[in-house]
Amino acid sequence: MKLKVLLICMLACTVGIQAQTSVTNNPAITIGLGTISGKVVDKSNNEPLPYASVTIKENGKVLTGGFTKDNGTFQITNLPLKSLNVEVVFMGYKKYETTVQLGSDEKNATLKNILLEEEAKQLNEVSIVREKSTVEQKIDRKVITVGKDLISAGATAADIMNNIPSVSVDPQSNTVSLRGNENVKIFIDGKPSNLSAAQALQQIPSTSIKQIELITNPSAKYNPEGMSGIINIVLNKNAQLGFNGNVTTGVTFAKTPKTNNAIDLNYRINQFNFYTNYSLNHGKRINNGIIDWVDYYNVNNNISYFDITNFNKSHYTKTGVDFYLNEKNTLSFYTIQSFFKSTGTFSNTMDFSTGPLTDRTLIQSAINDGKNQTYNLAYRLKFDKPDKTLDVEVNYSLNSDPEDSKYYDENKTLLYTNQAYTNGNNLIINADFVNPINETTKLELGAESRFDGTDNKLNFDYNYNSDFDYQRNIQSVYGNYNKQINKWSYQLGLRLESYDAEANFRKVNEQPGQFKDYIFTMYPSAFVTFNASEKNAFNFSYSRRVDRPNLGQVNPIREWSSPTIDQEGNPNLKPQFTNSIEVNYTRKVKIGTFTAGTFFRYINDDISQVILSHPTDANKKLLTYTNFDQNTEYGVEISGNLDLKKWWSVNFSADSYFRNLKGFVEDPDGNLYEDKVLAVPFNTRMNHTFKINKDLRLIWFTMYRGSEKGLQFSNNDMWKTDLGTRLNLLQGKGTLTLRFNDIFKTMKSSFYSNNPDTIRGQFSWESQNVNLSFNYRFGSGKDKALQRKQREQNESQGGGLF
Repeated sequence: MKLKVLLICMLACTVGIQAQTSVTNNPAITIGLGTISGKVVDKSNNEPLPYASVTIKENGKVLTGGFTKDNGTFQITNLPLKSLNVEVVFMGYKKYETTVQLGSDEKNATLKNILLEEEAKQLNEVSIVREKSTVEQKIDRKVITVGKDLISAGATAADIMNNIPSVSVDPQSNTVSLRGNENVKIFIDGKPSNLSAAQALQQIPSTSIKQIELITNPSAKYNPEGMSGIINIVLNKNAQLGFNGNVTTGVTFAKTPKTNNAIDLNYRINQFNFYTNYSLNHGKRINNGIIDWVDYYNVNNNISYFDITNFNKSHYTKTGVDFYLNEKNTLSFYTIQSFFKSTGTFSNTMDFSTGPLTDRTLIQSAINDGKNQTYNLAYRLKFDKPDKTLDVEVNYSLNSDPEDSKYYDENKTLLYTNQAYTNGNNLIINADFVNPINETTKLELGAESRFDGTDNKLNFDYNYNSDFDYQRNIQSVYGNYNKQINKWSYQLGLRLESYDAEANFRKVNEQPGQFKDYIFTMYPSAFVTFNASEKNAFNFSYSRRVDRPNLGQVNPIREWSSPTIDQEGNPNLKPQFTNSIEVNYTRKVKIGTFTAGTFFRYINDDISQVILSHPTDANKKLLTYTNFDQNTEYGVEISGNLDLKKWWSVNFSADSYFRNLKGFVEDPDGNLYEDKVLAVPFNTRMNHTFKINKDLRLIWFTMYRGSEKGLQFSNNDMWKTDLGTRLNLLQGKGTLTLRFNDIFKTMKSSFYSNNPDTIRGQFSWESQNVNLSFNYRFGSGKDKALQRKQREQNESQGGGLF
């Protein structure tokens, strides 16, 4: 019965879409003057049923159709003045059918309350989570709807990210790259997060993720920061009637065990929807590394050994409420509270074979105790005109990330201490207005005010050493014009932005420093889509973007230190600007969907990391950031979702990028010279799911990440393969997952450099592990979910806010 109802709904949606096309192309219908309207409600409690499918037929032939609104009403116009059949379908309910006679005397027919009766058998095995993940190419983004196959990849968002097209996550630092580039912005539910990428990806549980949106070429509607685009993590926030929940607990067995636990709850009653997500991650992580450093003049040649142990404990919670004042007004509030504590030991043993320096060991013991808070208030107004809306949002974030570090020698003698304090705040106020001028034309307008600030302070041996404050004020407005002409549609946009930044740096025994920057810039965008047929779609896009130096890149307070190298930011960094062009093609075939794409980027003042001579210590190097010259990047990628057999499905992706890097680097004598290199990284992933029976699945995942050249550092390739199994329990409400990651223990991060010195290094982590998790879904919902407001659907995510 469940399968039958599901197929009926899928067919109803399909024929409804096809019917709209047929109406447009059939002049005999477009001149009709009839209208059928009505309201669909639940027979048992008289509650409206939104998004029920309404289909209009004549002699068994589908003419047109649509869906009910949030209040259960529908209106279908431009109907021929004939005898018509009306069919209403909603999952979990019996189909409703009736006949309506339209004529010159009676052109409009109103069906009052259409009472839908529930099926005799409840759909108590309907799952909130899809069986298989899907990838959909939209006009301005790629949307990955997370299914059980991706959730079984691991416990956290980082585990999922490494399994989706175009995205890579560094297993040690959790640095995210999109299409081979780390200049990407991470958003949570359409909002910029105060959490670092590493914290966000480790704290968000995989079971709480509904979708991941890859916005590789954002329109003028979005914040222009991030050369490679935006990764938006959309959390589960269902609005099923009654009380519903989802609980997950798991453990990862590696060198040391790690636990992860999460719970998602929501309660929908009358005009209110309450929801909360909470996760706890807890465990010790161990990394090891070695670097062989040969000085150009054979001075201070050494081999460094690294042992890194971190005990991390993080709490992440999101709690909110939606208040549906009436059919046109919605007020929403949520807060995110995140707590992260890490106790770590960083041991660096250096064995010198030449030069005046003697062998030494430096042991750093550090405690980080971070806290992040976000508060969001949103209001939506729906006008009488369909799809005409006004959204206003206020988003305020605070973060605190203190660190207390002690440094010891090999005899555990205390050498010195560092106390670093970082406090940040972020305020965003935005408004978005959407006005459909007619059925084929839409205008979008928005405005945003954004204020960012951070204060940093460093104490040395509990005495003041330096401090740094950084303020940004960004004011912007945007406009998008959308037009559809038959099979073609286009969108033209322009964003105007005023950017004002100021930084102040103070250090004992040094003159204070100040950095100011003001830029007024235009960011145009253009999108063109051609739907050649139901199975073939082409998309072209252009956008101009900017990468402003982040707080870590401009902060001159030392981030970390070893006996031979210090890492600091550069407050004189300039923003880099990128012009990006992208072309995508989507092909639907009998067994699934293929998506292929290519892109080209032209970059000015490329921000990159470099090693230079230390300005105050001749025995050290300085790892910092600088602006290189103009660079170009281009690449191709392909991905697909295929059902090869009833029992065998495959998700796959492959991509290759070409980066022309050019800039000034330092030779062994400290002189700068111009260098260039062509980097061609290649990545591929493939995830197989084998259906043994209705409850048991086997999973096989493989990935390969190719080598990549750089101006100073180049990376070697790496690969791995995983095996897993997933078992549905408790009538489909429970899922038990077991996964063996990196079976052959091949995942190691190795790199090399020949300029200015010869450097070879490799780091390894607990990549080989076994993850066991259990997920249980409960509640009173019968899959008659009321969709959350449009700003949290795929096509929204708040334009002005970005």
